[in-house]
Amino acid sequence: MAVVVHPSSVIEPGAQLGENVTIGPFCLVGPEVTLGDGVDLKSHAVVSGWTEVGAGSVIFPHATVGGVPQDLKYKGERTRLIVGARNRIREGATLNLGTEGGGGLTQVGDDNLFMAGSHVGHDAILGNRIVVANCAAIAGHCQIGDDVIIGGLSGIHQWVRIGRGAIIGAVTMVTNDVIPYGLVQAQRGELDGLNLVGLKRRGLDRAAIHALRHAFEELAKGEGSFADRARRLVDSQTPEVAEIAAFILQSSDRSFLTPK
Repeated sequence: MAVVVHPSSVIEPGAQLGENVTIGPFCLVGPEVTLGDGVDLKSHAVVSGWTEVGAGSVIFPHATVGGVPQDLKYKGERTRLIVGARNRIREGATLNLGTEGGGGLTQVGDDNLFMAGSHVGHDAILGNRIVVANCAAIAGHCQIGDDVIIGGLSGIHQWVRIGRGAIIGAVTMVTNDVIPYGLVQAQRGELDGLNLVGLKRRGLDRAAIHALRHAFEELAKGEGSFADRARRLVDSQTPEVAEIAAFILQSSDRSFLTPK
């Protein structure tokens, strides 16, 4: 199947289109854009900047992918946005380029869903299979691990890290790092347990979930500082527990949400 471009759309010279790309009415594709095989742009989608969109991704009406960063320090420097394969970028969502001061790259992995009105800020690094619900916003420089769910109308503060498999409840403001598999909810985000539903969906057995619960209790109520409690978990035989400990002990610009 050949590339299909509606006659009302503008494909600027220099844009690279893979096989089987479909571009609907009134779209704009900039001169430094690369669209992988099978990318589908619905009507009124805009892809601009030095942007790469991976194979099989779908961009819905009025989404803007590769727009300039919402950062007053940005002075037009040439920075990038890389979007992986099979992403779904729904109506009105925005994904911005990086900034020179932040590393020059915003990067999104594979198989993610960005619901209507959601936002990914400059220099954010996102993994795979993430769900960002309606009107949720990820600020600049954030790092979001695989299999994270971010509820609608939530906001993730700049520089925050969210570990793999965590879930953020709707209408939550997250200002501190979130441990892998953590559950954060409330208007001002509070670490309120583990994402047990997500763990079970991933097929973790009862023993691993029990070990994670024990580790969470140790982090919440154990002796010593939060870092001291994490160090005692580093050598756990349960990979998920060791992952949480390692995540906590990495250097970070945002202090942790600690268990209640």
